[in-house]
Order: sequence, then structure tokens, then C-alpha cells
Amino acid sequence: MNRRILCGCLVVALAGAVGSAQTKTTLSGKCDKATKQESMSIPDQQGHMLTLSQGNCTSTGDIGGAQGKSGIYSEHADVKGNQARNWGVYVETFDSGDKVFYDYSGMWTMNNGMPQSGTNKWQISGGTGKMKGIKGSGTCKLTGTGDGGSEYQCTGEYTMAGGAMSKQ
Repeated sequence: MNRRILCGCLVVALAGAVGSAQTKTTLSGKCDKATKQESMSIPDQQGHMLTLSQGNCTSTGDIGGAQGKSGIYSEHADVKGNQARNWGVYVETFDSGDKVFYDYSGMWTMNNGMPQSGTNKWQISGGTGKMKGIKGSGTCKLTGTGDGGSEYQCTGEYTMAGGAMSKQ
């Protein structure tokens, strides 16, 4: 069920054009339905379950000259009827091979176990290569795709450590 809840993804991937000062950014993308999912029913009410899922995403955006390439989300969620709360980690890989790590949490409205719309908040927890030391936070608006996946539109702000990359 919640395997589609992700990515609120993620979210994900919102580092934005890179500079040494705080920079506003926008990013969009699509996450496929989860490739791995486990769920456990909770017997306190009808339709209550906990889920654990992982899946893949693509993103559109330029971050300091590096193009977003792919991402993987890993999350857990608490689903109660047509509402779901999720928490997770999103790892975005850029064409340079550098990565950015995002922690996120959000809410989804569901219909028959499929995500319809949602929002999340994200915070960058680290990165590799030229993205090492990046910090940032923001929000995403999420839309279910009908096949168990989701699309996201995110905005936020970030700072690079030591000006490792400049805005192109």
C-alpha cells in the first residue's frame, strides 16, 4: 500500500543550484511504485497498518552544474484508512557521481491504498564529493500517478560548505 507513498520523495532531491551562500531552489521528479515493501496490520482499527518500503526515482534539475540522475527512497509509514504519515531517507545521485542525502517526513491522502496527494518536509543530512557539507531544507507537493508511484514539486534553500561549487 504505502510503497507508493514515498518519495515524497522525495523529496527529494532538492539541493538546487550550488553556491557558497544560501540559495533558493526548485526541483521536480517522479518516483516509481516501491520495488520492495512489507506491511503489518495493526488490530486497533480497520485499515490501520505499518509499512516499510523502498523504490527508485528520477529527478529534473541542475545543481551547480551537476544534473540530477537518480534516487532511492527508503521509508516507513503509518497508514490509517485514507491517511498516511511517512518518514524516510532519500539518496540522490548526480551525473557527476556525487550524492546528497535527505531526511523527510510527510502526509498522504489515499484512495483504495493508492496515494492521491500529499506534502512533505525535507532536510539535507549530508552529501559526497562536491556535495559534501551541503545543508538545506524545504517542502514538496506530491501527486499520486495512479500506478502506485508519485510525482513531486519541491522548493527550499541550501548552502554549500566552503563554496565547493559555484552557480553556473
